[in-house]
Amino acid sequence: MSHHQLPPTIRDIPSIQSAEFRQAMRHLASGVAIVATGAADERRGMTVSSVTSISMEPPCLLVGINAGSETHDRILASRSFGVSLLRSDQEDLALRFGGQEGAKGVHRFDTAPWIRGVLDVPLLPNACCSLECVLYDHKVVGTHTIFIGRIVATRAGQGNPLINFRGALRTLLLD
Repeated sequence: MSHHQLPPTIRDIPSIQSAEFRQAMRHLASGVAIVATGAADERRGMTVSSVTSISMEPPCLLVGINAGSETHDRILASRSFGVSLLRSDQEDLALRFGGQEGAKGVHRFDTAPWIRGVLDVPLLPNACCSLECVLYDHKVVGTHTIFIGRIVATRAGQGNPLINFRGALRTLLLD
């Protein structure tokens, strides 16, 4: 009589450790953007590299935002946000909005010119591209929330994009 062991269910298979996941994701080149929302003293923003298109009809993108960030709560309150895709010469802004310089809240916006879009969200006028989104949907996944934004306006810019690869900000040179 043979004893067959049943295969494990998906829920029984453990996840990898966060350090291993972080190391693996260093090999994925991604664009660098500032996600910002709010007006006047309520402006909040942060650097992200988790922006991707998700639908063409309606035109939507998704961003992953840490649930503990001020930007997260402000997006939920305002129901809109802007995404400024950074140029290679905007590394200082990526670091500032990533918390590297210690600036917090509205003070992150002090070192660059910002414009208000049609949704009254902060946008960098000299970014590679800026997109304005109304909150279409959101879902909490672990430590982050996936925000799906329906795009209502874009502003095209120029320049080489800033990318994140192997834990460093780099330039993607275009012909």
